[in-house]
Order: sequence, then C-alpha cells, then structure tokens
Amino acid sequence: MTAKKPITKEAILTALNSVSDPQSGAPLTDLATIQGLVLREGHVGFSLEVDPAKGPALEPLRLVAEKTITDLPGVLSVTAVLTAHNEPPAQPPKERPQSRKPQAVQPIALPGIKSIIAVASGKGGVGKSTIAANLSVALARLGLKTGLLDADIYGPSMPRMFGLTGRPETDDGKILKPMEKYGLKIMSMGLMVDEDTAMIWRGPMVQSALTQMLQDVAWGELDVLVIDMPPGTGDAQLTLAQRVPLTGAIVVSTPQEIALADARRGLAMFEKTHVPVLGIVENMAYFVSPGGEKSYIFGQGGARQTAQARGCDFLGEVPLYTSIREQSDAGTPVTIADPDGPEATIFMDLAARVAAKLSSGAGRAAPQIEILDSGE
Repeated sequence: MTAKKPITKEAILTALNSVSDPQSGAPLTDLATIQGLVLREGHVGFSLEVDPAKGPALEPLRLVAEKTITDLPGVLSVTAVLTAHNEPPAQPPKERPQSRKPQAVQPIALPGIKSIIAVASGKGGVGKSTIAANLSVALARLGLKTGLLDADIYGPSMPRMFGLTGRPETDDGKILKPMEKYGLKIMSMGLMVDEDTAMIWRGPMVQSALTQMLQDVAWGELDVLVIDMPPGTGDAQLTLAQRVPLTGAIVVSTPQEIALADARRGLAMFEKTHVPVLGIVENMAYFVSPGGEKSYIFGQGGARQTAQARGCDFLGEVPLYTSIREQSDAGTPVTIADPDGPEATIFMDLAARVAAKLSSGAGRAAPQIEILDSGE
C-alpha cells in the first residue's frame, strides 16, 4: 500500500487559489491576500487580508476557504482569520463630527472561567514568562483549576518551559484542545509553529490570533486563567486589556530603573483601561551564590519602592537562582522539579497571595471600554 503524501504549502495555496466568494462569485485572489501561512504536522493556519470596508461581508469567503483546506487529504485542523490593514490617509483626516456616537469594544466571552490574570511587563527580558509559568503551577498545587495562555505571539516560550511537543488536537477542526501537563491546561502559538519560525505579523493578524487562542480553545471550567502577556504596551497588549474580562494584572520588573521605567508604563496602561493591578513582582531581586551570599546585581528594592509610590501591593521578590533558569531550560518548572525547595516556596507564597486576592474579590472583570468610531 502506498503511503499518503503529507500536505504541502504548495497544495494549500493551489487550493486557495481555486476558491471563489459564494456571494459575488469573485475569485479569492481578487478579494484577499493570503498572509502568514503556517503548516505543521497537518495543522494549518493563515490569514486573509481584505479591504477594511468589505471585511464583515467577506466572512462567507473565509468559511469557504477554511472548509476547502479542511477537506484536503492530510489536513488535521485549519485556523483562518480575516484581517484588514488600513493605509495611512494621503491627507489629514476631517474633523470628527461631534454628534457621532461612541461604539463599545465588545469583550470576549469566556464562559466557565472564573478569574483571568494577566502577567505583564513593560519590556522583555525581565523573566515574565518564568514568573507566569511557575505561578500557574503553584496555583494548581493550591488546588485551583488553572489554565495558562502564552499570549506572547512573537516569542512564545511555554512549550520549552513545559517540555511540550506535538500539536493541539481538535475534534471538529475548529476548536482546539489545550495541552495538559502538571495539572495545567496550556495553549501557545509556539505549539502551532516551529520554534525557530519568525512571526512576522501585522497588528490585526496578532489581534486575530490572540482572540482565537482564547475563544477557539476548549478551556472548560477553570478557577483561574493566567495569561502570559506580550512585553510592552502596544496593540496586542491593548487588545487583551480592553477585550478580555481581566480580573486583574500582575506587573513583573527587575530592580533597576531602566526596567522600572517601562514597568510604570505598563501600570499606566492598566490604569487607563480600568484593569485592577493585583501587585508588582520583583524578579532577579538578588543573586544567591553557591555559598549562600546575596548579591544585588540590579540594585535593591526598586520594584517595592515603585509599588509604594503607585499605591499598589508588592507581591514579593524572586531571587536570581541558577536552578530556576536550569529547570526552565530543561522543560520542568522549578515548582515541579523541586516542589519543597526554597525556590518553589517563593512561588507558592506568591500564589497564595494571588489566590487570597481572588477569593476576597480584590480584582474584578474589566468594564466595557468605549472608543469613538473612526469617522470619515
């Protein structure tokens, strides 16, 4: 018996080029540009960049394109999204009419999830993902049904931190099952693409991917979903802060002023989007030498002082332990590798503080945010 040939990108593009809009009959290639095609072990993802004015009307075209690829031999799942890219106006825009009513940004509905926590940082390189991973494990060890979403589209790291391989499964080709490990439900863009693949995506594509990783994943019943946010305060972060009913946010920073300046920007973003800040965590607070001596490499107490100045809680210090880095690289969080060790105890204490805040109602669901229509 001849083995079936695996699906190829060329076959997918050929199939898409044959698709026509079911309403107008126009070929897909006249209405959309295929962007960001990803293929991994039978799982396919792509976006259709369309004219913003025609976006909503082309949803039937997206459905036909998705079904066409789903029906190809060797395809296990398909994720197709519509995106639109507005070119900058050639002339300054007209004055916005004063009578135009504001439009509300509709939140993403996530039934079954009691609390959602964003773990954020104003910049990369401060160990945010390490905090998010070990905090999630610690919350699960406290008995909470916990999920972890790796929302760092450009640099997903959870697959490596948890030693995850393979691809998420799906029963219907639309809703993905999160990976499960150490009592957590985990989803990451890193599970859909090669680890070394560069995610060169525009803002609308990132926003669509984030929305789908929330809505099109079978999270089930959770006490808490931890979201490892992308670093910074750009479009992706605002999409999550405005559309996801966040219970609260945790801001991670290292002690030095160059990191704290960015952390304050992150705090300001949450304040403007009315997301409660549960507190600040100081990562890499000090280095512990093999002899037990503490060295404050990046300064001392900067995050604690920032928390006091901004009127939010200081949730604790996480030292720069070699074991935390080694276990993260090895795919076993330190909270699992040495659950009774001093490193894990730090994260268990952090999780206990966060859990207490959730049970006391310290956070809340983000309110509906209003933005003005773009006008003419």
